[in-house]
Amino acid sequence: MSSMTDLVFLLLLFFVMASTMSSPNDIKIKLPQSTTSTPPTKPIVADVAIYADGTYTLDGDSLDIDGLNARLAQIYQQDTTMYVRVRADENAQHGNVVRVLDIANQHKMNIVIATEKSN
Repeated sequence: MSSMTDLVFLLLLFFVMASTMSSPNDIKIKLPQSTTSTPPTKPIVADVAIYADGTYTLDGDSLDIDGLNARLAQIYQQDTTMYVRVRADENAQHGNVVRVLDIANQHKMNIVIATEKSN
């Protein structure tokens, strides 16, 4: 009986070791070729900052809310895969942040809210 248990244990050990050595990348797939394929473009990031005094900047340029709306619409026309990174001062008014989020939402842009890691 003891030798049968040893045999089952060794088989189990063998299969566990063999399964960890193979990876899903072992399967080789040959992708079809295309002469009209275009490389993926890097998405455009519009960096919007909202300061505590209520001012807005887009990629470092100071704008009012209407100018921000116009510039974001213009940038979105260039690339529909773009996203807006919103960097709001922790003392910025909530309404100012919501205005920027609303503008991005109107243009159907992806939104990322930047934060800092707390200590």
